[in-house]
Amino acid sequence: MRTSFEWAQNYLEKGFVNLSKKDNHIRPLKKGKGIAQIMSYEEGTELELPMYKSEIKAGFPSPASDYIESTLDLNKFLIKHPAATFFVRVEGDSMIDAGIHSGDILIVDRALQAEKQKIVIAAVNGELTVKRIWYDGDKLFLQPGNIHFTPIEITAEMDFHIWGVVTYVIHKPI
Repeated sequence: MRTSFEWAQNYLEKGFVNLSKKDNHIRPLKKGKGIAQIMSYEEGTELELPMYKSEIKAGFPSPASDYIESTLDLNKFLIKHPAATFFVRVEGDSMIDAGIHSGDILIVDRALQAEKQKIVIAAVNGELTVKRIWYDGDKLFLQPGNIHFTPIEITAEMDFHIWGVVTYVIHKPI
């Protein structure tokens, strides 16, 4: 059984709460305008599905093959660092030009380095958002993927943390 201190320490390490610089209290992070739901990854579930050998053409149709080459476990395929992976559900349309739509689920890896042009989940002044990392000279920006939104310049006065790098988008076709 974990103590409340151990629970709080675990939440701080995973980034689900923030230690306020102002009064040294633990505060929950707000989901922000672009994040609707945060979900953790639960290890141990395996589901191997058939993986067909033939590729699917997006252009002119061709005869299908019934030959199964192997099986595919989506957990093994999509999750490279299970202990550092979590999921978020997107809310809003600030990243639609990057192929991220409201209702999509993002797979986020905290073990990866946030580099220029990577899409990240970031906490800005206690609110979570999904944006692309961008540098202009020595200035850091969070760039939206929609021309109707303005970039967020990250300044020294802001409480800014990168939660992780988006590795995959789970998107339901219209």
